[in-house]
Amino acid sequence: MISLSFRKLTLALAASPFATTVLGARIQTSSITLPSDAGQRRQDVKDIFLTSWNAYKKFAFPHDDLTPLSQSFTDVRNGWGASAVDALSTLFIMGEEDIFEEVVNFTSTIDFTVSHTSDSVSIFETTIRYLGGILSAYELSGQKYPALVKQAEVLGSKMSAAWGNGNKIPFGQLNFNTSTPASTSNSIAGAGTLTLEWSRLAKYSGNDTFRALAEGAVGQIATVHSPVPGLPPQGIDPKTGQPVGAYITWGASSDSYLEYLIKYARLTNTDDDLFADTWHTAVDSSIHTLLRTSTVGNHTYLADLDDNGRIRHVGSHLACFMAGNWIMGGKLLNNDTIVDIGLDLNEGCWNTYASTATGIGPETFAYISSDGNFTGGGTPSASELAFYNAHGFYITNGNYLMRPEVLESNFYAWRATGDTKFFDRAADATASLAEFLKTPTGAFAPLDNVDSTSSGFMDDQESFWFAEVLKYLFLTFDDPTHIHLDEWVFNTEAHPFIAPPEKDVYGSGRIRPASEFQLFKLTQGSAPTSSVPAGAPSETNN
Repeated sequence: MISLSFRKLTLALAASPFATTVLGARIQTSSITLPSDAGQRRQDVKDIFLTSWNAYKKFAFPHDDLTPLSQSFTDVRNGWGASAVDALSTLFIMGEEDIFEEVVNFTSTIDFTVSHTSDSVSIFETTIRYLGGILSAYELSGQKYPALVKQAEVLGSKMSAAWGNGNKIPFGQLNFNTSTPASTSNSIAGAGTLTLEWSRLAKYSGNDTFRALAEGAVGQIATVHSPVPGLPPQGIDPKTGQPVGAYITWGASSDSYLEYLIKYARLTNTDDDLFADTWHTAVDSSIHTLLRTSTVGNHTYLADLDDNGRIRHVGSHLACFMAGNWIMGGKLLNNDTIVDIGLDLNEGCWNTYASTATGIGPETFAYISSDGNFTGGGTPSASELAFYNAHGFYITNGNYLMRPEVLESNFYAWRATGDTKFFDRAADATASLAEFLKTPTGAFAPLDNVDSTSSGFMDDQESFWFAEVLKYLFLTFDDPTHIHLDEWVFNTEAHPFIAPPEKDVYGSGRIRPASEFQLFKLTQGSAPTSSVPAGAPSETNN
């Protein structure tokens, strides 16, 4: 593990505005050897998937989500069958051709012109789950089902009303029945996590307006007032295009905006350096402002920066995606420092799994570093301090909501290095999920407390259990040439899109100077819509 001072110096030199441009590198190593038990590990994951799918099909289909304890359903994603559509790409990757075709046929008949519930439509969630799932399935199947593109075009056309009267930032929620905004705010994740899906929709529909809308939103976010270069606040006002609040994080409400900056550069090979350079700047600012190590265990974390400019020593399962994102982006920029820090962040996130009674990580956690233990809440209790002294973090919310991010970053670390410790960790996680998430009804459900082997369950199975968790585990155990990281780019819901051959260079090789970011001016307003599951605790702190 390299020291923070060395990291900062190396990155500052490598990313200087005067640095010469370096060629990018491939993301995935060529030296991966699958352990002999890989076939059995894949089958273990597939067994969990099919058990979960059969329960959903029996008690919930064609509704959105299974309630595994009450053996019923919920319709929190407008009643369009979220779990089925979100499972499409995983079904294809796992080779479940019959179920895949059944779901394709179902998807082709969904009426996306109206919400099937009284709820408004989330532009973010609908894009990443439905639009992403549909278009990825179209590509994975060799463009065999043109009805999928037609459905995606209907959905995209309806969602386009979120841009209202020429505003660059879409409203976060839309009334589909009246095609009018149903919210007054958005988050940078909500507005800036559309480019992968909408550019694919533009490609297959022939309507470039879809791409232009999504790109325009990112262009606006990337140039707004920012407390730290490259790191805009969580909230943004669609009417003014200006920030709301001043809270900085790689967690909820900001996460996938930052994720998509480098992914969009790779998926499209765009010549516009804004995307890769803004991501590079965000990482550089994060290293100099947010990077912390725990006083126990020397674990690497990214802190938050609150509205008052104060560091909050907090982390989350959701934010742990950043480790894999830094590994990917560091490879594309051929910046070993970013890759190494990404691997260190991955170690910190994995430690939250390895330290609990179930071997599964918590929803949120906190830690102590050399500059203190401020979290924005109370000081740690005696029991939390005892846990910290043993593990280098303490749990602030012990739920496991069937999230993927730690396993996602572990997958990137495995594919980037070929180190079998990441394979073994995925195997351990699979065993923990199989043991502790299995309910008396035979399905799988979220946990109340990851640090108790007798934890109770929550009665909700989110669609990303199918789309993300089980896909990333399966691919960790699969032939590494299958969905190769230099040939595919995953959206934030783990739906892969085909990427063109990589460019020699991504971005200009420079950090965007502070002069390109307007001096920050606080704008008061309502809190942004958080990119967390319905009913889950929000990390939005504005």
